[in-house]
Amino acid sequence: MKLSYYPGCSLEGTALDYDQSVRELCSRLDIELVDIFDWNCCGASSAHMTDHEVGIRLPMRNMMLAAEAGHDILVPCAACFQRLRAADIEMRTRPEYWDLSEYAPDIKIIHISSFLAAPDTLERIREKVTRPLDGLQVACYYGCLSLRHPHVTGAENWEMPVNLEKIVEAVGATAVKWSHRTECCSGSLTMARPDIARKLVSDIADSARRGGATAMVTDCPMCQANVESRQLDLGTGNELPVFFGTELIMAALSGEYPKKQQKVHLVSPDPLTACFSEQLPVEDSP
Repeated sequence: MKLSYYPGCSLEGTALDYDQSVRELCSRLDIELVDIFDWNCCGASSAHMTDHEVGIRLPMRNMMLAAEAGHDILVPCAACFQRLRAADIEMRTRPEYWDLSEYAPDIKIIHISSFLAAPDTLERIREKVTRPLDGLQVACYYGCLSLRHPHVTGAENWEMPVNLEKIVEAVGATAVKWSHRTECCSGSLTMARPDIARKLVSDIADSARRGGATAMVTDCPMCQANVESRQLDLGTGNELPVFFGTELIMAALSGEYPKKQQKVHLVSPDPLTACFSEQLPVEDSP
């Protein structure tokens, strides 16, 4: 399988580890990722909150480049996914407004969690697990942008999503039941209103702990950075690490969680590393 790949800015900066885990995972699943040549920032969130036209034209350029390649686009970042989908809808529904003579490529914009939670992909992941993450209690956190607004994202179950739960369970961890799976973490306000950010993150983390979680998993770089860092601001001493879904899959497939990966977390990843302390490989189990 061959897919165009749009990493976006965060995955080349604060979420570089996310990008690495996506690439490594796709390689293990025999999926060839082709970077969109000369891609640019999608405009989230500063551009589309400032100027609608700029907010569309930035991702529009990426979509035109992807259309030339002709492959479906895999997008790990929830914000990038949102902006590419918005531009694609605009170009398909109002080409005359954007001075487009023609735009009708037969390509799809696929969010990473939707792709990994597809039945055939889940089956391939299960087959390649060498160390199931037994005992890891995970709160699956979606945030806002990969699901809402459904007119843009195309999500069918934006209030009760299940993709992350399917991914977590495929690698042997347990997805807990909790109330704040789709609540906003205040991503766009984290710098301007840290007081609001701390309150929202506190509510999210408290809910996850009440559900029995020892860790959280997300597919949004902003959510991951914001929830981990703002928990430290709260200073409760019982912070939950926030992993990317691809991190958990790679740990289960490779049978380890490398030191270099552990170091990128602001909150100790001990709940995940504990899965490997005394566990036998799958093939050696009776």
